[in-house]
Amino acid sequence: MARVCEQPAAGPAKAPPGAVTVDPSVVGDLAAKTESSPPNTTFWLRPGKHRLEPDRYAQVMPKEGNRYLGAPGAVLDGRKINQYAFSGTARKVTIRHLTVERFVAPHNEGVVNHDMADEWVIEHATVQYNSGAGLMAGARQQVRASCLRGNGQYGMNAYKTGDSIRGLVVEGNEIVGNNTDDWERRQPGCGCTGGIKFWAVDGADVRGNWVHDNRGAGLWADNNNNDFLIEDNVLDANDGAALMYETSYNAVIRNNVIRRNNWVEGRTYADQGDDFPYGTVYVSEAGGEPRVPARTDRIEIYRNVLENNWNGITLWEDADRFCNSPSNTSTGYCTLLVKDTDRCAQPAIAGAPLYGDCRWKTQRVDIHGNHFLLDPSVVKCTVECGRMAVLANDGTSPDWSPYRGKRVAEAITHEQQNRWHDNVYRGPWSFVADGPGRKLDAGQWQGTPYRQDAGSTFHPQAGG
Repeated sequence: MARVCEQPAAGPAKAPPGAVTVDPSVVGDLAAKTESSPPNTTFWLRPGKHRLEPDRYAQVMPKEGNRYLGAPGAVLDGRKINQYAFSGTARKVTIRHLTVERFVAPHNEGVVNHDMADEWVIEHATVQYNSGAGLMAGARQQVRASCLRGNGQYGMNAYKTGDSIRGLVVEGNEIVGNNTDDWERRQPGCGCTGGIKFWAVDGADVRGNWVHDNRGAGLWADNNNNDFLIEDNVLDANDGAALMYETSYNAVIRNNVIRRNNWVEGRTYADQGDDFPYGTVYVSEAGGEPRVPARTDRIEIYRNVLENNWNGITLWEDADRFCNSPSNTSTGYCTLLVKDTDRCAQPAIAGAPLYGDCRWKTQRVDIHGNHFLLDPSVVKCTVECGRMAVLANDGTSPDWSPYRGKRVAEAITHEQQNRWHDNVYRGPWSFVADGPGRKLDAGQWQGTPYRQDAGSTFHPQAGG
């Protein structure tokens, strides 16, 4: 487990040969020396609190290839004055062994790599107690062995204006306690909270991280992400889902320990009388698509342990959410199969290929070899909190939609190759198919017409 927040690796106690030394007693020294030095300069920050000029737009603008190394105890402190720590478009910037804290980036913006430059390396860093996102991301960015803690919105917002992010690595980090500003309360339905949010990332390795106690989802991939490998993580005690994979494609999710997630949000919905099976692993309008190149053409979920979460894995499609529909919350975006959103209109959308290609489909999801453990006395649930689900709503709008009625519910449940098999269940699990009101026991789930969980074993008692 990546316990890097309380046990950070120490930086160099002496300046490396050729490095420019930065003095914490001189306000603005880091920004000034960065400006006056050539590209590919190494900066060594002495122990102590380093400060920028007391202007909200004061920031460090690295040059290509710059390296910033913190000595033990080196902190770049925004003092709740400065919005951004490191910005600009220079490539191949490295930040190691440095704490960056108390910056006040605006909503949806970030403190480190504010301008989403490519090929940055953030390693053995602590980015904490900032507003907005601790980090933004660019192509081929690597975030390793770092602590992303207590930031107001996200630990990292992996979003690049006007472009996709390719080749992102997030490895061995502790991502804890983010969304301290509780953005879902401030902007209900914003979908803008959690540990890390990924948007249009093509190729990501997310491995060996400890993602815990975030307000909202732990990891959330939203809108045209593709080719994710999510493995060997511990996803623990996040208020919402441990993992959301939404309107996206092709992923391998394996060898993760997923425990005690969704207790806050799941319980809140249940207390409101909402019987929807909000999943701890929530696959929403996302699936495998062979026409989108990736390391797999499925969403493969296997060899994970899910223990004492509020609900299990939910596969969902909103029948009213498709390109050019007012119910598409990713306004103006279409699938990776249709570039021109305006094509998704009558009469063409009613026939091939647009009928299939204008919607994000939950399809080709393969769930196997997992252990699902539930003890309701641990979760402290008195209502249903142990559900697996594959479902959709009835399509109702807009009036020209070709997906009205039960077409999408039939497709996700029976036609789109979504399959559970060879899993182990311990505890009082139940199953939901077609729509929220159709609750099944294990025998019904395995029987006709669903034929799910062939080869799986069921132990109704938690310790059975």
